[in-house]
Amino acid sequence: MKDIKKRGEENKVAIRNTRRDGNDALKKLAKAEVSEDEIKELEEKLQKLTDKFIKDVDKLVDEKSKEILTV
Repeated sequence: MKDIKKRGEENKVAIRNTRRDGNDALKKLAKAEVSEDEIKELEEKLQKLTDKFIKDVDKLVDEKSKEILTV
C-alpha cells in the first residue's frame, strides 16, 4: 500500500511539474503579442486541469488502497 501512495505522489509531482512548464511557456508568450488577459485566462484553465488530474490521481489511489485492504 505504501507503494501505491508513493506512486500516486510521484504522479502528482509530475502533474505539477507539467503545470510549471506550462506556466513558463505562458510567461514567454506574455513577452510576445499575447494580452495579459489571455495569459491570465490560460493560466486559470491550466490550474483547473491540474486540479482535475490531481483529484483523479487521489481517487485512483484511494480506490486501489481500498481494493488491497478488502483482498
